[in-house]
Amino acid sequence: MTILDNRPLLGAEIDKVAEVAGYLWQKGWAERNGGNITVNVTDVVDDTLRAMPALDGRHGIGMTLPKLQGCYFYCKGTQKRMRDLARNPMANGSIIRICDDCSSYEIIADEPVCPTSELPSHLALHNYLLETGSRYRAVLHTHPIELVAMSHNRDMLGKDVMTRLLWSMIPETLAFAPLGLGVVPYETPGSVELAEATLRQVKDYDVVLWEKHGVCAVGLDIMDAFDQVDVLNKAACIYMSGKAMGFTPEGMTDKAMTDVQQIFNLPTKRPC
Repeated sequence: MTILDNRPLLGAEIDKVAEVAGYLWQKGWAERNGGNITVNVTDVVDDTLRAMPALDGRHGIGMTLPKLQGCYFYCKGTQKRMRDLARNPMANGSIIRICDDCSSYEIIADEPVCPTSELPSHLALHNYLLETGSRYRAVLHTHPIELVAMSHNRDMLGKDVMTRLLWSMIPETLAFAPLGLGVVPYETPGSVELAEATLRQVKDYDVVLWEKHGVCAVGLDIMDAFDQVDVLNKAACIYMSGKAMGFTPEGMTDKAMTDVQQIFNLPTKRPC
């Protein structure tokens, strides 16, 4: 028995997490225990779950996040592998509740699986999303190979340089990742500096590239966050395939991209 029994709405969200975890492993984006997932499941938690006691006491977050009071999250466990999470999400992750002090959390189900070590960064993003009235409920961190490879080229790291390049590779990139790609210069993984820099970028982008490390994406659900990374990385693959064939892909013209924006009624943000 798990808390997912007879809870179809919560079960559906966790099923999506397991499905995405499998995709991340299959794509080679989640080596060993790499990558993290958190999903705000507050809207699908029932009264019985809300009354459940903590499994192992309170744990500090390291910051105060007032918008998260009383919220519930599914979190991938620390040191847990995505390939294992895909098979058994509740043995490789847990449901946590944010306490009334907004600076600590309790694990309530199914097992006392400690959440990802990057939980503070994830929760800070969720706090920002709620603070701004966003409908986004998922945060994904993963290591897409081609995007990370491109971040090793200093010329690619200027503001919106990669955005314009990736948009130009195939019309679907502009259509399905219309805000492009933010970039954070290298910071130590798990650091406060990395979290703060990511928060600044999320104000303008749904997907943020961490130089020489990976990406952080937000979305309506975990599948939405994954799809945006997948689309952007596909564009990176097209670019790198052309370079491997001995030429630099010319990309779509500005007019062609403007036409796509108008046809799909996309945001009018353009790279500098």
